[in-house]
Amino acid sequence: MSNSDHESSCYDGKNMALFEEEMDSNPMVSSLLNKLANYTNLTQGVVEHEEAENDRLNGKMKSPQMGTFIGVYLPCMQNILGVILFLRLTWIVGTAGIVGSFLIVFMCCACTMLTAISMSAIATNGVVPAGGSYYMISRSLGPEFGGAVGLCFYLGTTFAGSMYILGTIEILLVKTALFFMELFTVQTLSNEKTKAMLNNMRVYGTCCLAFMALLVFVGVKYVNKLALVFLSCVVLSIMAMYTGVIKTAISTPNDTVCLLGNRSLQNGNFEVCRKTEMRGNETQPTQLWELFCKGSLHNSTCDEYFDLNNVTEIKAIPGLLSGVITENLWGSYGPSGMLVEKKEQPSISVSDKTEERYESPARTYVVNDIATCFTLLVGIYFPSVTGIMAGSNRSGDLRDAQRSIPIGTILAIATTSIIYISCVLLFGASIEGVVLRDKFGESVKSSLVLGTLAWPSKWVIIIGSFFSCCGAGLQSLTGAPRLLQAIARDKLMPFLQVFGHAKANGEPTWALLLTAAICEIGILIASLDSVAPILSMFFLMCYLFVNLACAVQTLLLKLLLILLLSEMCCRPSLLFSCSMIYIEYSGAEKEWGDGIHGLSLNAARYALIKLEEAPPHTKNWRPQVLVLLKLDSDLVVKHPRLLSFTTQLKAGKGLTIVSSVLEGNVKAAMSAEKSKGFCHVVVSSNLRDGFSHLIQTAGLGGMKHNTVLIAWPANWKQKENPITWENFTETVRETTAAHQALLVAKNIDLFPSNHERLGEGTIDVWWIVHDGGLLMLLPFLLRQHKVWRKCKMRIFTVAQMDDNSIQMKKDLQMFLYHLRLDAEVEVVEMHESDISAFTYEKTLVMEQRSQMIKQMQLSKTEREREIQSITDVSRSSIKRKRPAAQSPNTLQVPTGLTFEREVAQLIHDRHTRSHPAAHKDKVSPSPDGVHMTWTKEKLVSERSRNREASMAVRDLFNMKPNQSNVRRMHTAVKLNEAVVKKSKDAQLVLLNMPGPPKHTGGYENYMEFLEVLMEGLDRVLLVRGGGREVITIYS
Repeated sequence: MSNSDHESSCYDGKNMALFEEEMDSNPMVSSLLNKLANYTNLTQGVVEHEEAENDRLNGKMKSPQMGTFIGVYLPCMQNILGVILFLRLTWIVGTAGIVGSFLIVFMCCACTMLTAISMSAIATNGVVPAGGSYYMISRSLGPEFGGAVGLCFYLGTTFAGSMYILGTIEILLVKTALFFMELFTVQTLSNEKTKAMLNNMRVYGTCCLAFMALLVFVGVKYVNKLALVFLSCVVLSIMAMYTGVIKTAISTPNDTVCLLGNRSLQNGNFEVCRKTEMRGNETQPTQLWELFCKGSLHNSTCDEYFDLNNVTEIKAIPGLLSGVITENLWGSYGPSGMLVEKKEQPSISVSDKTEERYESPARTYVVNDIATCFTLLVGIYFPSVTGIMAGSNRSGDLRDAQRSIPIGTILAIATTSIIYISCVLLFGASIEGVVLRDKFGESVKSSLVLGTLAWPSKWVIIIGSFFSCCGAGLQSLTGAPRLLQAIARDKLMPFLQVFGHAKANGEPTWALLLTAAICEIGILIASLDSVAPILSMFFLMCYLFVNLACAVQTLLLKLLLILLLSEMCCRPSLLFSCSMIYIEYSGAEKEWGDGIHGLSLNAARYALIKLEEAPPHTKNWRPQVLVLLKLDSDLVVKHPRLLSFTTQLKAGKGLTIVSSVLEGNVKAAMSAEKSKGFCHVVVSSNLRDGFSHLIQTAGLGGMKHNTVLIAWPANWKQKENPITWENFTETVRETTAAHQALLVAKNIDLFPSNHERLGEGTIDVWWIVHDGGLLMLLPFLLRQHKVWRKCKMRIFTVAQMDDNSIQMKKDLQMFLYHLRLDAEVEVVEMHESDISAFTYEKTLVMEQRSQMIKQMQLSKTEREREIQSITDVSRSSIKRKRPAAQSPNTLQVPTGLTFEREVAQLIHDRHTRSHPAAHKDKVSPSPDGVHMTWTKEKLVSERSRNREASMAVRDLFNMKPNQSNVRRMHTAVKLNEAVVKKSKDAQLVLLNMPGPPKHTGGYENYMEFLEVLMEGLDRVLLVRGGGREVITIYS
């Protein structure tokens, strides 16, 4: 989040005084939640940019209102159900058979379903801004892969427009019998007829493209208004198709197919399926006889096959109960020019050549126009399932894109998959096989095959398929230019930058022109069956990388189907890939000195250089931990549970550097705790400098730590010298200066080991200030480990006097919803209250102790003299008895440890005078004496020092606590009371760690504040962010 505006972050009260020094950089949680609640997802693309900007300036920002059904489900349905369903699915069923077609449909639908799941995982990984599928893919894969995949997606969408336009023209010229519109007509060879038809497709396709491009140029809003009409036509067509199938079980349609032997005939050139017919009392040849014979009826030369075989007329649609499903179970692949034959029909074969079957003008057989195989049918069918990103492309218009994209897309794929699979079964069970294999319906008078099946009229299917292709073509021409514009505006490819410009209303004019030019290339191909495989390749590449973006390490299970489809035509490559994956995952451990291992160093060097080019994005941030260990006198790790906690936090991923200043068996401790990382030992003159060197220099290039993990110095008060807490505070200061996160574990020895399983309990997060979101990330990472997996997550935040606690709870719940975190939320109200006497006295004791410690920073001789004078004053003030037998020139000096005890007792007595009864009988034990003999001159100077020391002690007991420290202590006490009340029994408590004082003079007080903050809690993890965002709600 941006922290540029913090008017609401200013703080003048007492409750959060412990965090007030860093309020400018780390705002209160209430301020953060308020900014997130006011975020509005601007609609881009369809809504004109000028109108959106004017509405924003006028305060009329309109939030997106499209839900799952309208915004995602219906657009996906419209794009998935289209030209292939109406024009090619029956031919695929007839050619591949029911079994083969079912396999094709299942593979393609499973491919898109897996891709939709991956896309949903990306979409639900945070708030999806306007930008659609390209935004999600490119931001997940990075600029290199994202730009390449975006370009594949753009080309696929553009060629999809070509395919839909070609489908529109095919329906217009072939299926509607509008032969008068043909500009190129040939009545001779069939090959010439095919060429003439292709030329007609090119001319009319170009005109249709120009009209659609002009409509898109005029305004996208008109296209969107027509989308519902087009979808209604598709739905009506499908309903008519299902109704017709059901009707065939009752009564079959009257359409018939004419067979010569077992060969299917084109019945467009004759009306009667007979060789001769009776006209009056004479037998006359029919139009069919004239196609195969020359001369009169009694003196003619006929085709040999025509003479030997009879003409048979069969039902084109036998119906569901006819049993034709058994004939259509298996496929019938063959070369180009192969005759469409009914194998079960008896016939007498002849030795005519294949070329002669259809090149002669007299032949009217139905033949294959292209060679067919399984992979070709997969390539032709796959575009029918490629509309799954239509919903995600409207992410800017959705009310809740994070919820709508997964639900709407997966439901649309499930619905269309059921439709396609049911169509395969119903077509194979009700339509004759020779009709199914007749791609252009030449055996049923060039009618649409589905039209013969539909009820009440074939025109319902024809009109519905026509408008379906028109609508899908317009959608492609609308989406592709915007996709190219998004790629160009990202400046990934300099030569594309010109296509990032747009009109005043945001329409990408130059991108539309390029899209139309590329679309024209597909139209000039003029064959839907040739354009569809090109489209399939682009979308398969796009889907491959969508899955790769979601799960790089789980490719074997999730992407096997994508890999199979992508490499179907290259079996050696498929075998190579499968073998390599098997060897990789089978755990083969061989060291042959091969070149692959030799390349590892170069690969590592390249990776380190790439990592250092730019800091990691927020979505990629993970704690790369530097663990600072201490060793005991036997050179054994003092707190091995630090390594256990690191393992649970990292799960063997990312960078872990385990370091110690003294030489010891650190590597063995890492192995025992199953902690994966690097062992680093530093030689240094002292512990403080060693830790400083580690924090500053550990790591290499981009593989540097960003988080430091240390244990809380539990015995810092009991140490005679302040080195322990000074080391700790210096570590805090250095990690802050280095912009590194800091984790401080209290009672680390009580943390669970890697072998324990916490069956129940909670991980409580006390989110006081926002310092990057590390508090949210750590519990999520911990719960991935089996030790913490069953623990529930609870998040507590603090509401001040001016905060709306109810609204804060709602905003925090929405924030967690965007982060996909399952946690209970509770807002604790901490209103300002008077500072208690306990807080006042606790602060005073802390400051007096700090002053005592400062006076102890003397040389050994001066320290002994100072201690003697303070001891004399202390004894007189608490009325202790002086030893009777003592030389006048002898002073008794207590040892350092005894001194601390007496000073602590003295301070305690000074603040408990209101309870004399509890202490009047208490006599301090006589300290161990240190006897020194003085000369007269030294005695005089020492008495002068004693008087000064006495004045210092009197000032010490008359001092008043600093008001800033009182306020900070008040924060620590009040916050500790709230934490103990709510999280006393939690398995782990995570707390914001207050920042160190800006001046080194207050470090001893800082330690006391932290001690009070964690008092009464068993397992505590103080968390201090590194000054950058580590979580984001954006996908």
